[in-house]
Amino acid sequence: MKIMRPVVLAALATSLTTPALADRQETIYLNPFAGYQLFDDKRDLSETGTFGVGVEYRFRPHWSVEALYSRADADRKYVDGSSDFEELRVDGTYYFAGPDAVWNPYVSLGAGHAKFGVGDTISYTTAGTDHEETRVNVGAGFRYNVSDGISIRGDLREFHGIDESTFDTMVSLGVSWAFTRTVSAPQPARAPEPTPAPMDSDNDGVPDNRDQCPNTPAGVQVDSQGCPLDSDGDGVPDHRDQCPDTTAGATVDETGCEGVTETIETIELRVQFPTNSSIIDATYDNEIRQVADFMEEYPETSVEIAGHSDSIGEAEYNRLLSQRRAEAVSNRLTSVLGVDPGRVSAVGYGEAEPIASNDTPAGRTQNRRVEARIQVRR
Repeated sequence: MKIMRPVVLAALATSLTTPALADRQETIYLNPFAGYQLFDDKRDLSETGTFGVGVEYRFRPHWSVEALYSRADADRKYVDGSSDFEELRVDGTYYFAGPDAVWNPYVSLGAGHAKFGVGDTISYTTAGTDHEETRVNVGAGFRYNVSDGISIRGDLREFHGIDESTFDTMVSLGVSWAFTRTVSAPQPARAPEPTPAPMDSDNDGVPDNRDQCPNTPAGVQVDSQGCPLDSDGDGVPDHRDQCPDTTAGATVDETGCEGVTETIETIELRVQFPTNSSIIDATYDNEIRQVADFMEEYPETSVEIAGHSDSIGEAEYNRLLSQRRAEAVSNRLTSVLGVDPGRVSAVGYGEAEPIASNDTPAGRTQNRRVEARIQVRR
């Protein structure tokens, strides 16, 4: 039976290397059959009945592999007596329809090993001679599904004996029992869920879970705890510190300068700017002049021009726009109305200091303002 080993291995390799792309059915058929065998004239054997059984593994809807055993007892044509015949073979089958179809036509190709029994010695090619041979076969047939587990199979097959170039034919009919299971395809490994980036509500580069100053104005440099930098340690953050090199331990005002500056008067300037503009029309000089007149009357005072905006748009853009508008008023005070530049500063607060709700048009109008904060140092 040495010839059977490579045949079986080839069949197994075919089934194992078929890709599994989805859930599929695997069916094992038990195929008993009876048939009629016609032998090549060289064998000097009469045609005769045959029987056998096969075990078929349908590993894909259209493909199967089957191992079969068959046997026959044939009379010799020209002398008295008979010869036993038996064969083991493996066939590969292609079905033209799926296993759920009523009619399953197929074609098949296989190889096997046949043995002819002992009889009177005549010639090498007769069944009366004790010998073995390798045979290949090609066949066609059908499977008719009577129910989920029972089917009828008809088969017509031509065998070619390799050693002596003989050709035998067999037709068979049988009843098959099917045993089916569903094989689930392996599920692809799920990619791990991406770790969400930590929230940073004020966009200062420090995540909220470590940010001890959660409402830092946009663009302000912060330390590792999310708080504005204070390089000279005077308690006034750098972005508002007008005296960045204050002596350590000195008392400073809200601008970071030594001494305490108090705001003694706040004058709201009714200055209107074109949209997204910081240009002041000359018609507002009288409005600004009241600040210059106050400072002339009280020469010990200084003024902070504070620009404010509503919350429409990006916070950083609003801060920069309010800064430019505050600087425009400050420049008007110094260059046109003659106030000493040393007594005037400009700060843009953007949307950080609203005096009304930004949820209504009227509130936003109130928040878009310029104030003159008259200050005196104590």
